[in-house]
Formats: sequence, C-alpha cells, structure tokens
Amino acid sequence: MPNTPTKALAPWLGVIADDYTGASDVAGTLVNAGMRVVQTFGVPDPAMQLHDVDCIVVSLKTRSLPAAEAVDQSRAAAHALSSRGVRQLYFKYCSTFDSTSEGNIGPVADALRSEFVPDGQITVVAPGTPALGRTVYNGVLFAGTDLLQESSMRHHPLTPMTDSNVLRLLQAQTATPVGSVGYSSIEAGVAAVRSRFQNLSAKAGYAVVDTLNDGHLAVLGAAVLDHPLVTGGSGSSEAWLLPGGSAANRNRLLPPGQRDRQRSLPAAALR
Repeated sequence: MPNTPTKALAPWLGVIADDYTGASDVAGTLVNAGMRVVQTFGVPDPAMQLHDVDCIVVSLKTRSLPAAEAVDQSRAAAHALSSRGVRQLYFKYCSTFDSTSEGNIGPVADALRSEFVPDGQITVVAPGTPALGRTVYNGVLFAGTDLLQESSMRHHPLTPMTDSNVLRLLQAQTATPVGSVGYSSIEAGVAAVRSRFQNLSAKAGYAVVDTLNDGHLAVLGAAVLDHPLVTGGSGSSEAWLLPGGSAANRNRLLPPGQRDRQRSLPAAALR
C-alpha cells in the first residue's frame, strides 16, 4: 500500500520580537520546554518552508526605530505569520517596557490590534518577568526591589524610563484606553481574570496585568488561550508553559510521536 501523504502541521504561535536578543531568549525558553521553534532574522520570505513547527519567532530591530518604521516592519511580520496559519500572535518587548512617549510599544500594538483583534476584545499587556526580578503590582513595574524609574533604566541613553506606572506609560503612546487586571484578580485565578477582561472590554482596549510570581504567569497563560494577540516581556512566553497554563491545551495540536523531535533551527537551515 502506498504511503499516504500527511498534512504539514501549521504553527499555532507567532512571536514578533522588537530586538534580536529578546527573540533568542523567547525561542530558547520555548525550546527548553519541548516546543519545536524556528527563529528568523527579519520578516520571513514567503519561500521559506516554516511548517511542522509549533512556533515561529521573528526577530526584528524595531525598539528604537521611528514609530512608523516599527509599525510597518511589525505589520509585515504579522502578515507573514498569519499567512502560515498562526493562530496567536505574541508581540514581545523588553520586560522593562523600553519606550518613549512616541512609542514604539503603543503604535505597534495598535497596528496589530486593528488588524487581528475583534472589536470588544481586550489585549493583554504583561511586561512582568518574575524570573528576572521584573514584577508588576497595581500596574506599577518594579526592577528587583526598585521602582523602574529608580533603577538603572532611568539613565538608558535611548529610552530613559522616568515613570514606573505601565498604564501611564502605555496611555501616552496610544489613543486606546488602558485598564488593568490587579493582584486580587490574578490571585483568584483564571475565571476571575476572564471576568475582569469582560468587564474592561466595555471601556478599554488594553489590560495591564499584575504578575508577581510564576503562578500568576500560569493563570495568565490559561486566561489568554483564545486571544489572537498577546503583548509582553519574556515572562509571557513562560505563561504558556507553566503547570496550569495553556501549554497543556496545546498538546493536542502536536502530531503523534513527534514530541522527541522538538528543536530550534535558524530559518536558513529550512530553505
């Protein structure tokens, strides 16, 4: 009997990272957790064979570009990922929310929301990465025990961070109202977070999420399982992988017997 061709598995997650280092960080985290990941440098060419993987990570250098250029490159990356069947986009920025009042986090997130997020759905903003000491409480970002504005980021040569309130930082970059999911909601669990999303959706487009520990990341991962767009620091990649997070729900998307073939390859190796 002739072999029956099997249909290539489309990736479910597409990462758009605003710098190469952050992209590699996310790719490594996902690979170490057993996912099949390919990382490209720049927007992938349509001819690249990027199927039979769980995630494509697109590495850009858009963090300090003029906002319009950052938006164009990020939108092109999103279209490339969407054309390959990706079901969830993850806009990855630094866990210290590196940006100015002009962007680029807000403008890029706005552009992606306008094309990929249905009206009335919240987009998560989750810079918190507890493993690196970056936590968010009451919408305020801490670097270790210091407020962000009192850390070394205050003196960053390109994006000096003189405020620690993520809601204010993002609101300065977008006309879309920004709300929050506070400690009490994330501590209460997935149902409480989703309820808060629903309540916010009538008056806001973004939700800054408190994250103080890995348990909060796991709750977040489960709560955003059906969201077409998530934004955050590298901690957000861990949210899909922790016990109780949405990685457990992704297992059904993996082809049988291929869990031992997880790998990360440069895109050039797949041409």
